[in-house]
Amino acid sequence: MDRRTFIAGSATATAGTLAVFGGATPSSADDDDSAGRAGSEGDRVRSVTAITQVFGDGQKLVAVAVEYDSVIDGSMLSTSTFAVADRTVTKVYANRTADLAQQGRNGRHVIVELSPDDTAAALWVTGQGSGTPPVAGSDSGSGDAGGSPGEGGPGVGDTTPGGTIVAAEATLIQTGTVTTAHGIHYPADGTARTADAVVNLIVDDFRQLSFSDPATGQTLRYNLFVPKNYDHRKSYPMVLFMHDASVVNVATEGPLVQGLGAVCWASPEDQARHESFVLAPEYGSVVIDDNYEPSTLFEATANLVRSVTHQYSIDRNRLYTTGQSMGAMMSLGLNISYPDLFAASFIVAGQWPQTQAAPLAREKLWILVSTDDTKAYPGEQAITEVIQDQGTQVSTALWDGRSTAAEFAADVRSMKSQRTPVNFAAFKTGTVVPSGSTTSAHMATWQIAYTIPGIRDWIMRQSL
Repeated sequence: MDRRTFIAGSATATAGTLAVFGGATPSSADDDDSAGRAGSEGDRVRSVTAITQVFGDGQKLVAVAVEYDSVIDGSMLSTSTFAVADRTVTKVYANRTADLAQQGRNGRHVIVELSPDDTAAALWVTGQGSGTPPVAGSDSGSGDAGGSPGEGGPGVGDTTPGGTIVAAEATLIQTGTVTTAHGIHYPADGTARTADAVVNLIVDDFRQLSFSDPATGQTLRYNLFVPKNYDHRKSYPMVLFMHDASVVNVATEGPLVQGLGAVCWASPEDQARHESFVLAPEYGSVVIDDNYEPSTLFEATANLVRSVTHQYSIDRNRLYTTGQSMGAMMSLGLNISYPDLFAASFIVAGQWPQTQAAPLAREKLWILVSTDDTKAYPGEQAITEVIQDQGTQVSTALWDGRSTAAEFAADVRSMKSQRTPVNFAAFKTGTVVPSGSTTSAHMATWQIAYTIPGIRDWIMRQSL
């Protein structure tokens, strides 16, 4: 795994071939090895579960968990014990549950980890970012799949999906001997098995809901993460994530699987540092384009935020907004239209007319963009000049998009040390697009941006 990877947690299932979203949770393991010692006949495999994980460029099928009728000796497993069609097996170990682990331990489940770099791994497919041909309505130029900085994308109200959620499918064969903790050998049988359950790490921790806004007449589908130990006697912050136009009019879960913009805030690591709600609407049409005249979904989003804050014990002085491309534009616009709504904003590859930007001088912003993003970068520069002209201090820096996690942490510390209300970081030209990739610098920006926890920590420490 490289610095762009991100692990997450929870479970759901479907029957038959693997699907990304579904029903029953697979069973967990225990220490009972009676079936193996008795040497009972029949199929030793009780279940097969797919495990998906969200990366900067989207959700991928990263492992298959095989549950046996007995506790398995992990020391006897190797990468040659299983084969998965069209996939590269990278690690095999035993575990007590159908979940990834840094280090395995004897249990009923055997975890077969797969390379996320395999072409067949991708479950979120767009015209850019997964190496697939552009889909209808996408822009192969400097922008993303429409309705965001970049020429050629669809305009406000367009419902053309810019991306697709692919069903998770895999065929697994036990090609070597599996040995139980009591020394019983389960020889290779050559049986091809497809998973009957799926675990979507972090994604499954969100609820899918709907909001009917009486003020605008709009209905918004949305995802909501509620802290696992939610206590109505406490007060929690909330993060609003708004997606780019490639996620328009897909499944409600689209904002969760397109990349890390929503799920990173809900990760066990982030929640351990900052318990918070995470709100991620799914827009059925493009909300705003380069004409900067948003549809009524813009106002409905502000009303959705207020509605959720009334339903739960949420601190209205600690509401935050973030978004990429179209979502970044919406974050800027919402800060201008509703200046007392958000305590801080993480703006990723977005822009807004500088003639309207003066109110942003009163906001706390962390802006991140690539210098080779031909529209968002000059757009953000223009906004920053307006903010500075209003007398607000701004920290600026050029970062290398190829930096390690430790190097990014140092970059963040350097900017934070200047204690300014606005931070403007730009990735150096040519450092965000992987070699051989067809992804634009615009889209590649957010594939990296949400892997940097220090920025999220800064956001979470701000208050009105």
